[in-house]
Amino acid sequence: MTAFRMSEHRTSLIGALLAALGPISMAMYTPAMPELVRAFGTTDPAIKMSLSLYFAGFAVAQLLSGPMSDAFGRRKASITFLSIYLAGSFVAAYAPTIEWLLAGRLVQGIGASVGITVARAIVRDQFVGDQASRIMNMIGIMLAVGPAMAPTLGGLALAAFGWQSVFFLMVGFGMLACSVSVVFLKETSVPDRRRARPGFLASAYAALARDGRFLSASLVIGGSVGALYTQSTMLPFILIDEVGLTPTQFGMGMLMQSGSYFFGSVFLRFVAPRLSGENCVRIGLLLIGAGAVMVAVSAHLIEPSFLSIMLPVAIATMGIAFVTPHMTTAGLFPFPHIAGSASALMGFIQMGSGFGGGVVAALVGHPLLAFGTVIPTMGLVSILGYVWYMQCSRRAAALEVDHD
Repeated sequence: MTAFRMSEHRTSLIGALLAALGPISMAMYTPAMPELVRAFGTTDPAIKMSLSLYFAGFAVAQLLSGPMSDAFGRRKASITFLSIYLAGSFVAAYAPTIEWLLAGRLVQGIGASVGITVARAIVRDQFVGDQASRIMNMIGIMLAVGPAMAPTLGGLALAAFGWQSVFFLMVGFGMLACSVSVVFLKETSVPDRRRARPGFLASAYAALARDGRFLSASLVIGGSVGALYTQSTMLPFILIDEVGLTPTQFGMGMLMQSGSYFFGSVFLRFVAPRLSGENCVRIGLLLIGAGAVMVAVSAHLIEPSFLSIMLPVAIATMGIAFVTPHMTTAGLFPFPHIAGSASALMGFIQMGSGFGGGVVAALVGHPLLAFGTVIPTMGLVSILGYVWYMQCSRRAAALEVDHD
């Protein structure tokens, strides 16, 4: 089979749609979480578990969906896993009990895992360097639109038609992503079924685990983007139950987070040609660090209000928009032959961070206390990951000079 090359524009659009599947399925759901506690006659921890199971399915299944895209092709893997996502969405929409809802969310997460994995892989298949970073930045810009609209749509649907309508919106989005994959997604790799063999998988993941640049770049992304996923388990209960917003107001208020990511991505597109990728990352980490400090101060020392919670979130989120494109490109660059597996492990670390942070937050119990402790810690992890990455990069450059 011959690999196709899609245009930069098509790759950006398809990549954005696939990458947005996971965040939209999370963000659209969050306004309904307090209502689901009442609808199923259950507890806050049980509904939080539905989000944690989604994270778990998403994170672990990436370790399968990535290699499957290497072995059977990006297109076939996308269609297969998107079909699984649709099945989980229907199960959640018609869930008669909390147990069925939990099962539906787990299956949804498994199916959604293919989105970010294939989105990154099709970029790495076709582009490198500044061009790849530019596409990842464009994906970030368009990616901000979906999650920005998702809480608002979820809140409006919840208010007008009840909690089931939120999952029917996910069904519609899944059908759109599946249709685009069938019609427009070209096969950008040369599938090799040997890559699905256990021995090959073990060898591929071992090679990735030994590469300090890959692990450190993944840790930077895991600490920063993982914090976004982690705080999604806390913000609905902080802003709705403690600040007093309605679900619809919460959905509108989350535009501050997504809007910051969008603004940061657009601003990065203008300044990136004048700044190196490393400088962009450093600016982003400075914003993440500032946001982390403000989160800790606001949560522990200030009476919670919308601005005291969301202003630090917005600053850190803008920083994440600066960090993600270059660190993703840098982490995947050494592994063109196993781009799907590399993308999968990077996504696993990212989503695993979100899942782990959510578990710790649940153990802490009080959402505001967890928010002020877990989120700043994850920001620190991202900064320390970058220090490690720079050390690994200097070591690799020295080895290349010695080899020459």
